[in-house]
Amino acid sequence: MNPADHLIVALDVPNRAQALDMVERLEGNIRWFKVGLELYLAEGRPIVEAIRERGFEVFLDLKLHDIPNTVAGAVRTASASGASLLTLHAVGGPVMLAAAREAAEGLAQKPRLLAVTVLTSMDATQLHATGIAATPAEQVIRLAEMATDAGIAGLVCSPEEVVSLRSSRAKEALLVVPGIRPASSVKDDQNRIATPADAIRRGANMLVVGRPITGAADPAGAAAAILHEIAAAKA
Repeated sequence: MNPADHLIVALDVPNRAQALDMVERLEGNIRWFKVGLELYLAEGRPIVEAIRERGFEVFLDLKLHDIPNTVAGAVRTASASGASLLTLHAVGGPVMLAAAREAAEGLAQKPRLLAVTVLTSMDATQLHATGIAATPAEQVIRLAEMATDAGIAGLVCSPEEVVSLRSSRAKEALLVVPGIRPASSVKDDQNRIATPADAIRRGANMLVVGRPITGAADPAGAAAAILHEIAAAKA
């Protein structure tokens, strides 16, 4: 695969103008862009369509989590945008996950569903505060295997859990990994992080990178450096 197939740039910006400006600045380097809640709530389906019309793939990161019927309907609605990847929270449970999968299977434009395990901003203290006694690593495996058993073929996890997942029942899943920070970058609000090369060597399929690229003085140069690191890790 081309290194660009492994990198998703997160467009964590508040409006269409800023999003499309960044898309334009990264054209020629990037194939994938992530549209998350902030941008999607501001601009809706048209921003996904605008990015796709420019020839890019979209990862729609909405982290759907509701009763099964509502999530199934949301999957059908969100999929009309043409996004290739769509997230939902694994903690919604197996019935919700199965309902989402069944909804996607009935669509002409089928997004690949990704179950979010434990957010990369969560550490053991925050997880325990929610009533979960397991460590983040243990909880990731539990949720990942549950999602896989429900027919969800992709997962979102931190770099720290990639190796363990490759030895679990979810070992064949597409692993999309945020919490990626080049060695020279600050970690911001992420807790479970790794460099691009480390994540790829551990077995990650796709890396999600936001501020180290979009906040750089030269976003195209920052993206090129990460793509070079990915290529070297896969050599």
